[in-house]
Amino acid sequence: MITKSLIFFFCLLVFLVIPPAFYFLNSQPFNLNQEKVEYNLPYPGILPDHPFFFIKEIRDKVLELTTRDNLKKAELYLLFSDKRSAMAIGLAKTGKDTHAVKAFLQGEEYFLKTAPLLETSRKQGVTASSDFVQRLKLSNAKHKEIGEGLLKDLPQGQDDTVNRALDLNKRVKRKIEKL
Repeated sequence: MITKSLIFFFCLLVFLVIPPAFYFLNSQPFNLNQEKVEYNLPYPGILPDHPFFFIKEIRDKVLELTTRDNLKKAELYLLFSDKRSAMAIGLAKTGKDTHAVKAFLQGEEYFLKTAPLLETSRKQGVTASSDFVQRLKLSNAKHKEIGEGLLKDLPQGQDDTVNRALDLNKRVKRKIEKL
């Protein structure tokens, strides 16, 4: 009788304890932290606190005015936007908060100009490549990540401008998803 109860207890142990333990060991860990967006921002060059930054702004304006193709202009605006976001990161790290927030807002304003250009070009019969649209989506997600990081790192007085830039980011996201 004792051997039967030992066998029964052993079987019960095998069927009730080991499978849940095996499942628990093989389950994926749950990570509460958001994953970082895998998108590399371009090198920003000189920053707005540099005395010759105005030359860079003049060059950007000339490029913007001389670029006639809508798709090329959208790519140019994406580049300007990404560079401004990279500038915001660099300026925030050096403690130049107002310059960082201004650069981030300018970047989102440039980004907002891309979607209407793509819509106009589509109406004209030329569509953007799927790679470019994917780059826009990744860049938009990266900009959101940067804006949320700025909200955490910068002092309270800068919140309104960063929130305005994040609102622009949401508007851009809605427009990009329609493409």
